[in-house]
Amino acid sequence: MTVIKQKEFIKLVKPHQGILVKVSKIYMDTLTDQEDLRQEILFQLWKAYPSFKGKSQFSSWMYRVAINTAITFFKQQKKMPFLELLNDKTVSINEAVEEIKTEQLAHFYGAVRQLNKIEKALILYSIEGYSQKEIATELGLSEVNTRVKLKRTKDKLKSIIKTQGYEF
Repeated sequence: MTVIKQKEFIKLVKPHQGILVKVSKIYMDTLTDQEDLRQEILFQLWKAYPSFKGKSQFSSWMYRVAINTAITFFKQQKKMPFLELLNDKTVSINEAVEEIKTEQLAHFYGAVRQLNKIEKALILYSIEGYSQKEIATELGLSEVNTRVKLKRTKDKLKSIIKTQGYEF
């Protein structure tokens, strides 16, 4: 690809870097696996970029590629259990507020990882503020089915979090 295409790609990806972080945290447990997944998503986005025609928002297209990559990557990781690395918990946070936020996010991401692939995608799109109609379109579901699945998924997520001993 040309230098112009590279700059174009970077300009489009940069404002949506949070997508990479969110998807990797939802699908992977360890910091190392999350970073590996982010790199793989970027690579797949780069490979697929020539096929982006602009018919949808770039962020929607990016989510689609990221989720599909995460699902494939997750399946590959499950087939290679001998590669499981120690969970890196050496990051220390001094402020109590940050510790609470980190704990809440850990509970949330841990609970989301227990959901199935579709449920994870529903939660991810919902967090990002996609309407039920947009979520339905992205996932190839009807609006009614999306609404029902989203409600059930949110209830399931609350239940998982409560069974982890974390109260809202």
